[in-house]
Amino acid sequence: MALGEEPATGAPEDGAEDEALARGGALEAFGESAETRALLGRLRAVLGDRAAREGALERFRVIMDKYQEQPHLLDPHLEWMMNLLLDIVQDKTSPADLLHLAFKFLYIITKVRGYKTFLRLFPHEVTDVQPVLDMFTNQNPRDHETWETRYMLLLWLSVTCLIPFDFSRLDGNLVTQPGQTRMPIMDRILQIAEAYLVVSDKARDAAAVLVSKFVTRPDVKQKKMAGFLDWSLHTLARSSFQTIEGVIAMDGMLQALAQIFKHGKREDLLPYAATVLECLEGCRLPDSNQTLLRKLGVKLVQRLGLTFLKPRVAKWRYQRGCRSLAANLQLCAQSQKASKVHVETPDSDGDYDVPEEVESVIEQLLVGLKDQDTIVRWSAAKGIGRMAARLPKELADDVVGSVLDCFSFQETDNAWHGGCLALAELGRRGLLLPSRLEDVVPVILKALTYEEKRGSCSVGTNVRDAACYVCWAFARAYEPQELQPFVAAISSALVIATVFDRNINCRRAASAAFQENVGRQGTFPHGIDILTAADYFAVGNRANCFLVISMFIAGFPEYTQPMIDHLVTMKISHWDGVIRELSAKALHNLAQRAPEYSAAHVLPRLLSMTQSLDLHTRHGAVLACAEVTRGLYRLAAQEDRGLGGELMRQAVCVLIENLSLSKMPFRGDIIIDGWQWLINDTLRNLHLISSHSRQQIKEAAVLALAALCSEYYALETGEADPARQEELIQQYLADLQSPEEMARCGFSLALGALPRFLLKGRLQQVLAGLGAVTVICPEDVSFAESRRDALKAISRVCQTVGVRAGGAPDEVVCEENVSQIYRTLLGCLHDYTTDSRGDVGAWVREAAMTSLMDLTLLLGREQPELIEASVCQQVMCCVAQQASEKIDRVRAHAACVFMTLLHSDGSPVPHVPHRGELEKLFPRSDMASVNWNAPSQAFPRITQLLGLPAYRYHVLLGLAVSVGGLTESTVRYSTQSLFEYMKGIQKDLQALEGFGGTLLQVFEDNLLNDRVSVPLLKTLDRMLANGCFDLFTSEQDHPFGVKLLSLCKEEIRKSKDVQKLRSGVAAFCGMVQFPGDVRRKVLLQLCLLLCHPFPVIRKTTASQVYEVLLTYGDIVGEDVLDEVMAVLGTTAWDAELPLVRGQRNRLCDLLGVPRPQLVPKVTAWPVAT
Repeated sequence: MALGEEPATGAPEDGAEDEALARGGALEAFGESAETRALLGRLRAVLGDRAAREGALERFRVIMDKYQEQPHLLDPHLEWMMNLLLDIVQDKTSPADLLHLAFKFLYIITKVRGYKTFLRLFPHEVTDVQPVLDMFTNQNPRDHETWETRYMLLLWLSVTCLIPFDFSRLDGNLVTQPGQTRMPIMDRILQIAEAYLVVSDKARDAAAVLVSKFVTRPDVKQKKMAGFLDWSLHTLARSSFQTIEGVIAMDGMLQALAQIFKHGKREDLLPYAATVLECLEGCRLPDSNQTLLRKLGVKLVQRLGLTFLKPRVAKWRYQRGCRSLAANLQLCAQSQKASKVHVETPDSDGDYDVPEEVESVIEQLLVGLKDQDTIVRWSAAKGIGRMAARLPKELADDVVGSVLDCFSFQETDNAWHGGCLALAELGRRGLLLPSRLEDVVPVILKALTYEEKRGSCSVGTNVRDAACYVCWAFARAYEPQELQPFVAAISSALVIATVFDRNINCRRAASAAFQENVGRQGTFPHGIDILTAADYFAVGNRANCFLVISMFIAGFPEYTQPMIDHLVTMKISHWDGVIRELSAKALHNLAQRAPEYSAAHVLPRLLSMTQSLDLHTRHGAVLACAEVTRGLYRLAAQEDRGLGGELMRQAVCVLIENLSLSKMPFRGDIIIDGWQWLINDTLRNLHLISSHSRQQIKEAAVLALAALCSEYYALETGEADPARQEELIQQYLADLQSPEEMARCGFSLALGALPRFLLKGRLQQVLAGLGAVTVICPEDVSFAESRRDALKAISRVCQTVGVRAGGAPDEVVCEENVSQIYRTLLGCLHDYTTDSRGDVGAWVREAAMTSLMDLTLLLGREQPELIEASVCQQVMCCVAQQASEKIDRVRAHAACVFMTLLHSDGSPVPHVPHRGELEKLFPRSDMASVNWNAPSQAFPRITQLLGLPAYRYHVLLGLAVSVGGLTESTVRYSTQSLFEYMKGIQKDLQALEGFGGTLLQVFEDNLLNDRVSVPLLKTLDRMLANGCFDLFTSEQDHPFGVKLLSLCKEEIRKSKDVQKLRSGVAAFCGMVQFPGDVRRKVLLQLCLLLCHPFPVIRKTTASQVYEVLLTYGDIVGEDVLDEVMAVLGTTAWDAELPLVRGQRNRLCDLLGVPRPQLVPKVTAWPVAT
């Protein structure tokens, strides 16, 4: 229900609000618990109605499918769901159709959560064995409508096989009647398993699980294992993968054998391993066109290989870190004293006897690496890793050599892909020793660019993706010093794959691998900067990668040439025309980063490629020649802009400055005009200069201008040349309105650097122009840097012209213009502009505080009478507000300014409010001893200002943002300090009312200002929960509670901001402490929120109201408390609004508040004209 809804009158409820706005990207809990319980509870009722039965089944499937990606959320609910369904199964009166329906529901749960987690919940007592076996007597393996029943029964039977009693003890007397003998349970289970291993449905998978649990039992393996293995091998041998029946039989046998060799003990299975391997080789599974059979064959082969080899941990393997966190931390502490060097331990098991069959196993796994299907190659790669971990060092090294043989250009892309997966597995397990990296890294670098044309397309995407996985695995496997020799090559190759790969998945994989290396190795050049520009989302757009991100990365010289070489070698001749065109445009951009290399090496290579016989190569080369030539021409047209030009501009500006300071005899010379033009051109085109050089060049140009003007623009009388002064000032004031932010920055600082004689008579114009730059306009909201530099310039101009109380406003800072200067500087303390870079307004606020400090200290020294008491109070209060806000850097700077104004050297600043108290609270020693960056030291001191009435409003405004913020340390210490202050005035009604009034004034002044109001709501929640206003709660309808309720209602009215609404709910819940009419209205608001259009708000409100009722027992009468709690706790508040509204209205009745009424929307009739 909308927040505008009232008991009798109000805005109509908008039930059609899009609920998706409040739905998060990830689920937090199993939200359909009540619906599921109801669904399972009425299975008997829907059995007779086919439509209802299928509807219930489909609804349950939809509910479960929501949790496919987060199945762990179901874990707390699995037991009661299974119990509800097993009650039906175990009820002997249940009809067969109901049993099958219950098993269908069980299968859906198993499909989502996985059978391994679900298995342990099945009843597995001795008494369960016989009933489960009896259920199989009524099953028809050929009934394809009820296969879920057989699947679940087989899984259930596999759990009951784990009972620790000999099955022969369950048989009892096998002779029931003369001439009739009952089959032993052991035989019955084996017969069932064998029967279902050859069926065509999913029950075959469950039968394999059953066999693995049953045959490996101590009592069964002695009697039945040999016979079962013999049967399965005979079935395998006589089956053919050329027929459907043969494929099904082979699939069942291979699954069963693989599971047995996984779960059985090595000593039990070793006598049979060679026979199974021989039979498997005779089946010729690699020749089959059935992917699943080949995968199961590889899986079984590797488990046979592990059976041949004794379980052990190779002592020769490379290890980075330990599994123990304590050991890792200890190792880190030691590594600070002495660098860790890996020493290869000699293999103490060199005489370990390796069976001959292992060679056959390795050979089959190597063949599996080249299989045509990925799942087979992946299984083979894991098998290679597991086998190598049990081999002696020399044999394992031979395996690595065999894997490297996959990377031949005679091999297919499948072999390259399998080889990459195997290398990643070996590296991840520490089986690829650092000595082998010299052979492996070049191969991986080739794999990162592997692409082979096939007809009108190409293959190799999977190879490049797997190569990225290898680089990712290596980052985690090796110490930084091991990979140090290869950092340049790997980082360049990953960057190239990140920005220039044709496939989006490969670009994202390369970005992830690069990120892992930056984090784990810490040796990749400019890693953080590149990751910021080339993250997962940024590399999703191919054109953006080729034309924007590549240009940014090429700004780092380590990557420029490799990127250009890759484009020329690989991409210009690419089969895809779009890639050729993008590559040519990328070369156009990169030519400006490396003009000399492009002209001397790239262009000649491209020209020779235009003569190629390949059409694609000729087309790409011609495009690239055109683009590179155009790029070099544009660079030349910009004269000296570019990497070399940036260095030269800075150098020439330094030269101009030093020649001017040296008083070289150039007065009146034409060279002065050339210098002036260069300075102006530099300032006007700062946006074309790279970001890392811009600040240095800007400062050099401003210093050069100051020196040039001081030396060459003054007449012999010391006055300014009027014509030169007019031209320079007007030109610079016009450039302050440039659409380029950097130009505004440059010319603002240039005006601030002008000498006094040039400012004389023009001071008002200059201050007005700079003041206009500090004003935020819709078209330049994000120009925070220009506003910052304008503030710096205003301060510098004031320092340059000086102060004289009775002076002319066009010449000095005087009584007429000082108020306007203060207004400009104080206005900038309210700049809280944010953009993608964060709170960029902080730069402006810092510059404003510095300028205010400089101006105030200047006036205090020269003309203290110009400082008005109201202005000084405003300066000190605004700076105190900044000192109590959430950004550490700004807070520390504000505290420094505050302390400097309070303890100024020389004459004290006049009219500082509460100077005596301030000097006691903030002694001069605090300037050096206190770390104002640290919240733990800053906030306990700043909150003491709340006791001074002049500062309370502004400090409370800053504290509200800090207490309700997001940074953990800031929130913790600001909250502690505020509560400590509140504790001191808890019993003082007058002080508490003064504080409360100020807090309400802050709220009212910042109503609907989300920067303040949202954290302020959080602050109020914390204060109410901490009992800060308990003194007010003893009075009926205290004015504080009345006003606070009104403000909170207005703040969240019609809001669609979920964070604000949640904070409002919490504040309302805290206000139930206020008795009387306030509490009744608060409960009404909470009831309104229980029908909010956003489901997440309804759930949050219900949860918090439930907690409030538990906390404050006097809110609801004891006679209805249990019913209220039951409604709040059992209602699905995220259900449809019409369903929820009835429960909400019931709560209103119980709580004694009027039911909100729906008011129909009024449609205005058109007026006839």
